[in-house]
Amino acid sequence: MSIMPDHWIRDMALNHRMIDPFEPNQIKRSGTGEKLISFGTSSYGYDVRCGRNFKVFTNINSTIVDPKAFDSDSFQDVIDVDSCIIPPNSFALASTVETFDIPKSVLAICVGKSTYARCGIIVNVTPLEPEWVGQVTLEFSNTTTLPAKIYAGEGVAQLLFFEADEPCETTYRDRNGKYQHQRGVTLPKT
Repeated sequence: MSIMPDHWIRDMALNHRMIDPFEPNQIKRSGTGEKLISFGTSSYGYDVRCGRNFKVFTNINSTIVDPKAFDSDSFQDVIDVDSCIIPPNSFALASTVETFDIPKSVLAICVGKSTYARCGIIVNVTPLEPEWVGQVTLEFSNTTTLPAKIYAGEGVAQLLFFEADEPCETTYRDRNGKYQHQRGVTLPKT
């Protein structure tokens, strides 16, 4: 199993629609020259962008966080915004701008970007398994005692693509994974 380089990522995105929309270069400035948190293709990864809709965790209902019986009222929707403020010691969910179609012999791992990590904002995403398709739900944890800001439309995390020496026997699609073809922010399912 090997980590895949920029030219492989470009080929898979442009010729096999692994990433859509796709940015073949690393973008650091907007069309007007404004500095951005970079997104697009890097040496051995792809920096994903955060969408414009968020679900911010709130403890206003004082409920128990239970992955088997998740209460969607634990979130406040923040819709169609350029940025989102995460309360201290809380978290928010968002989704990627990009949709992914992971090949059968590939596993993608997501890691945070140093710009956010250096501010105490941790990005958590589970692996993108072989033949998983959809937009990635991103979790941002604010580990600080101050409010933290996330920017929509800019880079928030990096995907690393690993190609196996041989394809697996059973893919995410084969076992009808419950998060297959998710769009937008997707809450826990049982």
